[in-house]
Amino acid sequence: MKLFRRSFLLSLGTVLGRGVSTAQRGRYTSPEAKASVSIAGREFSVDYFAPSAHGRRIMGALVPYGEVWCTGANIATGFNLGADIRLGDLKIPKGSYSIWTIPTEKDWTLIINRETGQFHLNYRAARDIGRTRMLVRKLTEPVETFRIELRNEGGNRGTLALMWENTEAYIPFTVQAN
Repeated sequence: MKLFRRSFLLSLGTVLGRGVSTAQRGRYTSPEAKASVSIAGREFSVDYFAPSAHGRRIMGALVPYGEVWCTGANIATGFNLGADIRLGDLKIPKGSYSIWTIPTEKDWTLIINRETGQFHLNYRAARDIGRTRMLVRKLTEPVETFRIELRNEGGNRGTLALMWENTEAYIPFTVQAN
């Protein structure tokens, strides 16, 4: 799958990069990133592409309020669960999913979707498992490059956190006994 992603992105970069200098193309690349954590003896991970601000206004501009966002760049962000979890109002079975969000100034909606590996503009609501609210807080220090963290909160509890610019959207989750 990673080979396909890289080949696809190189092809896309060739098409989109016509008439743009190498320095300009490189300025807005979004490298691959990963977050992982072990909770209650189970592994959880997020695979994503991490865009950077580069002096641009992000929340409410590059990432518009009230619209579905791919929560990263290039390819939909993957969420891999090593066990069943309870995430907000959702019960999600062990497996692989994609993460999408609808940001607003006051709160965010997290969307868990059954489809994985799709291009970041190819969101299909019909494949949603469900939606739940995320909490939002202002960060004291700006985050230049979009970052996702999975945090072990002790016992069978964790947190999924999304950070960029001066915003952190987060939601606790609980690993369910199997």
